[in-house]
Amino acid sequence: MFPGVYGFTWDAGNVIFLGLFFTVAAIIGSTVILAALRAVRDVRNHEEERIRWHEDFHDLPSPLRACRHEVAGEIGHRTCPNAFDCRVCELHPKFPPHSAVQDSAIGIGFPVPADRLYHRGHTWVKAEDDGTVLVGLDEFGGRVFGKPDRVALPAPGTAVQVNGTGWQMSRSGATVRVLAPVDGVVVETGSAEKGWFLRLRPGAEGLVTTHLLSADEARGWLTRELESMEVRLGESRLGASLADGGELVNDIPAHYPAANWDAVWGEVFLEP
Repeated sequence: MFPGVYGFTWDAGNVIFLGLFFTVAAIIGSTVILAALRAVRDVRNHEEERIRWHEDFHDLPSPLRACRHEVAGEIGHRTCPNAFDCRVCELHPKFPPHSAVQDSAIGIGFPVPADRLYHRGHTWVKAEDDGTVLVGLDEFGGRVFGKPDRVALPAPGTAVQVNGTGWQMSRSGATVRVLAPVDGVVVETGSAEKGWFLRLRPGAEGLVTTHLLSADEARGWLTRELESMEVRLGESRLGASLADGGELVNDIPAHYPAANWDAVWGEVFLEP
């Protein structure tokens, strides 16, 4: 079939076959080379976290990708097409911003402070007077994960990217990646006892918060998260106790040790 192989002849059939074979080989080779060049470029531009987030986002179940305006009850069903990046959304600017609300746990069972903004990966951002921002785990995320066995924080000077790795938490042999809610450089690290985990200095573009939820929006979203938690656990007493004015327990896994917490944490912290 190939030149140099016994029995090969330069007839029309063999010429057509060779033409097709080398055309396909050239296409495959060029595709591999281009992919390799793109990978090198992305590594040099530190795009790995952005690429990983877009891949993870599209692997999430549809309910976890619901548009913020669906969660707020402003529109019907809509799956976010922008990986929660409201800066590039044509729909988002059409809605007025949500006004500030008073701090309250009524009907939710845990506080949602109005002095910060919230990320769908269960972190919050609070601007400080010195131009830095504090990043912490919201109350729901903290209570769903409970007390970690280990927390791995980035060293001061590390650049973190929105929707990239903020820090990692481990418990019972499982490790979850907590997404960074904004871009910035780590100035200082904290702890659960301090009430925050990262102090960041925003980059040259400043603090971009278009994609973050106000406390008002976060309440509706967290209510949905709580309802989903009841379904995951097969337990309705969580909602019943809150309806009676109760408070969500601090360490939910300790109260429901038989649940598949590895899977639950994957959904809560947006890791497919």
